[in-house]
Amino acid sequence: MKKWTIIMLLIAFALFGSVIGFNLFKQQKIAEYMANRPEPEYPVTVMTTSAEDWTPNIEAIGFIEPLQGVTLTSETSGVVKNIGFQSGTSVKKDQLLISLDSDVERANLKSAQARYPAAAAKYKRFNGLYKKGAVSQADFDEATAAYFSLQADIEGLKASINRREIRAPFSGVIGIRGVNLGEYLQAGSRIARLEDVSVMRLRFTVSQTDISRIHVDQRVHIVVDSFPGQIFEGDITAIEPAVNYQSGLIQVQADIPNTQGRLRSGMFARAQVVLPTLTNQAVLPQTAITYTLYGDSVYVLNSETNRVSQRVVKVGERKLDKVQILEGIKPGETVVTSGQVRLSNDSKVKIVTSNATTPPAEIPML
Repeated sequence: MKKWTIIMLLIAFALFGSVIGFNLFKQQKIAEYMANRPEPEYPVTVMTTSAEDWTPNIEAIGFIEPLQGVTLTSETSGVVKNIGFQSGTSVKKDQLLISLDSDVERANLKSAQARYPAAAAKYKRFNGLYKKGAVSQADFDEATAAYFSLQADIEGLKASINRREIRAPFSGVIGIRGVNLGEYLQAGSRIARLEDVSVMRLRFTVSQTDISRIHVDQRVHIVVDSFPGQIFEGDITAIEPAVNYQSGLIQVQADIPNTQGRLRSGMFARAQVVLPTLTNQAVLPQTAITYTLYGDSVYVLNSETNRVSQRVVKVGERKLDKVQILEGIKPGETVVTSGQVRLSNDSKVKIVTSNATTPPAEIPML
């Protein structure tokens, strides 16, 4: 029994020894392979930074408004007797647009005008007789009241007739009419929309921290989705004197010439307030920046050793695929633009060419 136990222990020791020996042998061979393996070179694309002019801007959003715009309505009720415009056409200031039936008012006006000469002559005659003492004060007052009362009636009838004629308050483009010939129009009913579209306005808001960087007559670039790639230029014409205490924003108004009539009121627009151009600025593609919670960084290439080092940078404004570098990079340094995911300090790299980071000619709409 003891002999059998000793044999089993020897077999167990042999098995464990072989396993341990095999592991030691494997680790030795792995260490030899790793020691003799060539250092990996990571493929990257690079670019050399150069001094560029950078024009910063303040970005905002808003809606296009007309220079003047009004929804035409009627002050009085009546039957539409005449329509003097076509939907979607241009109209001139004071052009007659809608006439309501005013036959009764015109008849009353003719009656009052027919009595006016006699009342005026009586007033003049009584005025002369009163100065001579030939008529009493009561008779002269009665003639005076009748004359001025009839004059006021004539003016009131003319105003009533004018109120039944809706005219264009300014020149512009009129929209689709909402009334028909012979229709009974209630007071306050909508007739059409009239807008002066020769110059459009954009109202937008900027942060109170940017107040010192904006002023009246400052250039503004406007982009609308209806005409992608086209920039409409305007100028700031007004800045609200008060800041909204709840949001910390201030309202700004810009005028945009609309000679081609492409801009329409209600359009959503993106505005860029153009600031003075900065010279000798380091500009990089946004793909070169590694954004983390601990800060932004780039990998700078040492061309002599083909090794990279990570460097913290201070990022400024962004425009499309480019970003302004405020601190950390100087013009003339070579920076990794793609492939930096696997890099670390002192990594060896291999420069390759790739168009993967080249921005498309047209950015697709979401």
